[in-house]
Amino acid sequence: MRIIINNSSMIPIYEQIVDQVKSLIRNGDLKENDNLPSVRVLSKELKISALTVKKAYDSLEAEGFVATIHGKGTYVMAVNQQLLLEEQKKELEADLELAVSKGRSYGISDEDIRSLFDLIMEG
Repeated sequence: MRIIINNSSMIPIYEQIVDQVKSLIRNGDLKENDNLPSVRVLSKELKISALTVKKAYDSLEAEGFVATIHGKGTYVMAVNQQLLLEEQKKELEADLELAVSKGRSYGISDEDIRSLFDLIMEG
């Protein structure tokens, strides 16, 4: 499992880990029952606190992406297609909000933004 941390990013490190693990699951690079690196191993690899990795794993578990079995490790759960679809929609929504915000900051009207969106959807 390859995770890259950007220390200069405004996104907290644990969220970067969560986002990248979700992406690996969505892309099929991590499959059901795959074992994630231990908290200690990943913290050493990334040169970050074990508490940060633990927080990321806890977040992934709370969202139903992984399960931790005490003494055995953290494993990828069966991919819930509905949960996965919601995650993808959430990601797309954030990208669209960013695009609209950027368009407005350039002084482009909402009508023109909609027209551009319609043109892109036709393509």
